[in-house]
Amino acid sequence: MEKYTLITGGASGLGLELAKLFAKDGNNLLLVSSSINNLNKAKEELQKEFNVEIEVLALDLSNPNNFKSVKEFSDSKNMFINNLVNCAGFGDRTDFIEMDIDKQIKMVELNCNAPMYLMHAYLQDMIEAKEGYILNISSIAGFVPGPFMCTYHASKAFLSNISEGIAREIKGTGVNLTCVCPGPFDSGFVSKAGNEYTFSKIKPMSASKVAKVSYKALKKHKTFKVIGFKNKLMMFFTRFVPRKLVTNTSAGQIKKQK
Repeated sequence: MEKYTLITGGASGLGLELAKLFAKDGNNLLLVSSSINNLNKAKEELQKEFNVEIEVLALDLSNPNNFKSVKEFSDSKNMFINNLVNCAGFGDRTDFIEMDIDKQIKMVELNCNAPMYLMHAYLQDMIEAKEGYILNISSIAGFVPGPFMCTYHASKAFLSNISEGIAREIKGTGVNLTCVCPGPFDSGFVSKAGNEYTFSKIKPMSASKVAKVSYKALKKHKTFKVIGFKNKLMMFFTRFVPRKLVTNTSAGQIKKQK
């Protein structure tokens, strides 16, 4: 079996930046995304720079019917997924009462259920081989309630918590799980989420910097990593102030208050 690194959302943004880092270290890649055009562009870009095998799989992981297809594809190619990166996700800046509930459900499938399924699908093989890395891309949004973006914040809280729980369960198996929580960073997230207001107030990091910090945390076997000194301070102080103040502050960062 050939070893491969599976990256969801690997066709662009942070996923593509992470793909470059894994490829630089000689890892073969399986990139999964909903856009075949973006996947082919990413594959062409990576092949020009790195001498690794690259496979692409166009699947929409906001549809749970597609979860099994990822494992079926990797098995059909006789791949051993020794690195799993759950990077795909999206947000939606919408008042709860006005939201498209079907879109919110798709968000939960992609941000929560897809990573959970893929971890369950590949962990057994990793543990049997006594090797493997899992990198989950969460967010500082998971630390606080998010009025006007409530589903996204809740989905990242789920991913952070399940990541820490699984990391403890697999301790000593030879498999390491790292969950990283960046703040806002440059990607296609903003246009899809519609939260330009937040990005007008907070200077975003570059996707390449977030990728480098995330990759370093993974290789150091960190279980949990908040990216950015200011983000670390903010998350630390939320423990010591009233929950109502945290929620009101979060609301003011997401939507202009009347």
